Amino acid sequence: MRRGSKTLQQRLFIVLLFSMTGIVIVVSLLFYNRATEQLQRKISDLSSKNVSQTIGLFDLLDKGFDSLSKSISNNFDLVRMLQDQSAEPREQFANERSITNIIGANFFSRDDLVGIHIMTDEGNIYNYGNYINDVMPGYRSTDWYRSILGGGGKIVWLGIYPSSIIDSNETRPVLAFGRQLFDLDEHRPIGIVLYETSPAPILAALDNLKMSPNSEVYLVDAGGNLVSATDGAKELPRLGDGKRPTVTGESLVAERDNQLVVSSRLPFAEWTAITVTPDRDLNVELVEMQRYLIIVGVALVLLSIITATVFSKTISSPLKRMIREMKRVELGNFQSQVDAGSYREMDALASSFNRMVRQIGHLIERMKQSAASEKNAELQALQSQVNPHFLYNTLDMIYWMLDEREEDDLGEVVLALSRMFRYSSHWEQGVPVTLGEELEQIRDYLTIITIRLEGRLAVEIDIPHELYDVPIPKMTLQPVIENAVKHGLEPLSGDGRLTLTAVVRDGRLLLTVCDNGVGMTEETLERLQASFGSASTAPVGTGLAEQRGAQGVGQGGEQGIERGIERGSSAVEGIVGPGKMPDSSFAMGKTSRGAAQGGIGLVNVHRRLFHTFGQGYGLQAESRIGQGTVIRLTLPLPPPMNRSGNVESEGTN
Repeated sequence: MRRGSKTLQQRLFIVLLFSMTGIVIVVSLLFYNRATEQLQRKISDLSSKNVSQTIGLFDLLDKGFDSLSKSISNNFDLVRMLQDQSAEPREQFANERSITNIIGANFFSRDDLVGIHIMTDEGNIYNYGNYINDVMPGYRSTDWYRSILGGGGKIVWLGIYPSSIIDSNETRPVLAFGRQLFDLDEHRPIGIVLYETSPAPILAALDNLKMSPNSEVYLVDAGGNLVSATDGAKELPRLGDGKRPTVTGESLVAERDNQLVVSSRLPFAEWTAITVTPDRDLNVELVEMQRYLIIVGVALVLLSIITATVFSKTISSPLKRMIREMKRVELGNFQSQVDAGSYREMDALASSFNRMVRQIGHLIERMKQSAASEKNAELQALQSQVNPHFLYNTLDMIYWMLDEREEDDLGEVVLALSRMFRYSSHWEQGVPVTLGEELEQIRDYLTIITIRLEGRLAVEIDIPHELYDVPIPKMTLQPVIENAVKHGLEPLSGDGRLTLTAVVRDGRLLLTVCDNGVGMTEETLERLQASFGSASTAPVGTGLAEQRGAQGVGQGGEQGIERGIERGSSAVEGIVGPGKMPDSSFAMGKTSRGAAQGGIGLVNVHRRLFHTFGQGYGLQAESRIGQGTVIRLTLPLPPPMNRSGNVESEGTN
């Protein structure tokens, strides 16, 4: 949209809306960022608290299982009996029973133990569990066995397995750990002890690391192998760069693929717990906050729209009312008054506008009165130039003399001329003539012209009788007919044709005079139309000298329009509109120069109609060289006639 096409209300609305909306957006973003930081701090604190609690649980488990394993490895009697190689069956049986009792005492010291297995270097195996044990052969070649041997007497955490790693009858998940046994005197290895316990305490401790119901916890050993997982996974998923903490109790937090990854170093076996939590679970509060901010933001934007609309209207409405009143003033209504009813500045502007309109109205009224007086003075001056009373009396006497001598043609000419002078001699202030009376004057004039041209002129008058009573200014048609005959038809070498028609259209009367004369050049036609335009825009008080100048242009060959219609013809259309009566102050519009040169000029006729009836009334001209000329005239109809619709010509001669 172009800058100049926006209204003040639109500009105020856009500025206010964008300002308030911008404030809402900025405040919402600041609040959202602050809330995000607080949520991240809250998540970090929660993660640290969970890790701290879990480390404490694993520390307790480590100490408990370490104490349990030492109760076997540090038992002097048990170590002695494991080394006893007595060949006596009774002693062997007694040793085996004593060893079993010691193992059983350890087994029943905890509820979570699944089995205790002692394997000596000489191949003896001692088991204690809930079921009859079935030791898997080839255990010496397993990784877990070698790991225990490499522990050097320290507790070795083997991991969590889906079933027992040595007893084929035990199918429950187990947490396995062991310790190498040594001779307490000579400190030489004599075997190993393997513990299998329920992984429930470990899994419970891992569950404590979960930050949401959808979190998963993976237990990884020092080699990066998966020890256990809360979701039952068999291998560790890819979790970014794989960095892990190196100090017990240390935690690393990272964001990977829309997941929060927290790695925590546990206090035993150099295991690491990795917690993976989807961001959508952690951002539940953030999502709710986003939804809340969106709702509040939309509500505030709607409130901003309403506020901007109301405020912009309070500013623009008084201006719009003033613009409407200005348009009424442009149309001529100087009674308009603006009541702003708004801010003090608007009220002051409206008051100034009202004073200006009143002053303009008073000035225009004075100008109208002055113009009317000046027009009357001008027309009276024009009327006073012709006083034909003595002329038509003399012409009557000549007519009777010709009648006695039977000079009929000359008698018709003298009689027509007598009627013309009689018609032009009756000038009554304020009394218009009818179209019928004007036509009688035209017929008398055309009688003289037809006789003078010796039958070379054919005349057709096509005007409905119901239009004969239409009032028009006196001497309106005769100058136009005279101009058409003199400059359009007389120069023809052949027969000429002159047509006068009238129709009613859109509440106006349209009169048309047309001939087949020699026409006008484009340059002459343009000068004539320019004269019409200057006559319409000339001040109301244009005097006789100016009118004579216009006539001089219209009647003087190449020096004027009318006489510059070189061997041209003219046609005039006239329209009479509603509610306006002719002003008889324009009834007499001749000048001595105009009469001497063939009639009142076309420009003078146009000026009379324009000044009498206002904008939209007057003459228009169309012409082509060698084809004739068309000139149109506009006049108002009286109110009783302008409601009767359109009336077309019916042909009256």
